[in-house]
Amino acid sequence: MSGIDGNLRELYQEVIFDHNRQPRNFHPMTDADHHADGHNPLCGDQLTVYLRIVADTVVDASFVGHGCAISTASASLMTEAIKGRPVDEVEALFHAFHAMLTDASAADGAPAAALGKLAVFAGVREFPARVKCATLAWHTLHNAIIGAQAPARTE
Repeated sequence: MSGIDGNLRELYQEVIFDHNRQPRNFHPMTDADHHADGHNPLCGDQLTVYLRIVADTVVDASFVGHGCAISTASASLMTEAIKGRPVDEVEALFHAFHAMLTDASAADGAPAAALGKLAVFAGVREFPARVKCATLAWHTLHNAIIGAQAPARTE
């Protein structure tokens, strides 16, 4: 089993590196109707999340900013995961992602399975300082949805 775990870990790392090297949906959105800024002072990650929501569905999502590999990959995978989803599903995804990284009882359970590709971040839970990097885009997304004016922070 440890060989499988090692292979799976390598695959997960490759997904994160790929999304860091070539982030998807990395551009400002001129026709966004929701946006929010996020900042992680611990490692300097900064980003802006843009959304276009029509009839309670996220029809487009993008981001700009700079940050570590985990932060950038998380934002990239997040924007892919939320496009075409109703806002209530996006909020549920935010809570499931957060639970996977912060709740020991959820780490190996249903939330991770329901997250699809986003489950690549499950291993980040072992590194508490990196959890903030992985969740910054998600907190910023949440702020964009609810129209919060203050930048999202992970502390």
